[in-house]
Amino acid sequence: MSTPAHSKKDFFTYADYKLWPNEERWEIIDGQPYNMSPAPGMTHQKMLGEIFSQIHNFLEDKPCEVFAAPFDVFLPEPGESEDETSTVVQPDISVICDEAKLSEKGCTGPPELVIEIVSPTGASRDQITKRRLYEKKGVEEYWIVHPSDKLLWKYVLSGGSYGKPEVYDNGGRPTAAVLPKFELDLLKVFGPTEEVRVPSPEKYRRF
Repeated sequence: MSTPAHSKKDFFTYADYKLWPNEERWEIIDGQPYNMSPAPGMTHQKMLGEIFSQIHNFLEDKPCEVFAAPFDVFLPEPGESEDETSTVVQPDISVICDEAKLSEKGCTGPPELVIEIVSPTGASRDQITKRRLYEKKGVEEYWIVHPSDKLLWKYVLSGGSYGKPEVYDNGGRPTAAVLPKFELDLLKVFGPTEEVRVPSPEKYRRF
């Protein structure tokens, strides 16, 4: 069983991916493997849980479904079979409204909404590589959550491309066109802004 670290191949597909050990987490984008280790930290997971919970509760008795990583999303090129698929990703959160895209293996085709929570080791992949990928593949909305800055960037597909993102801080409540009337409460996701306490001049007065 060969993983990318031990392989001489320079192009990978789902046929390779499904042979790799279950304890290793990888994504393949345009045939190139990306190691998703180490595992996400506590802050990442707490934010993931809160966002998932808000969307999941909203979707009760509604046709769309929400899935949290690890959950495979297949984004094949035209003509690629399942085993030939050269792009398989695991977004932190995927919202799918077309039941035909779903199977026990995951989702085939673009989710309507993808949310990625930026980690220190995956920042450029989320902000550049995946943004271009989701734009190309037709993901209607792509939200990027920045835990350290307590910001959310919201990209909306228009005319086949993402324009300038809308940016929300911890007081924001971004909405999703694919989820009418839903608002994500970012104060619950990020928590309040920490107060910066300026020392009193009295503290430094010399007697």
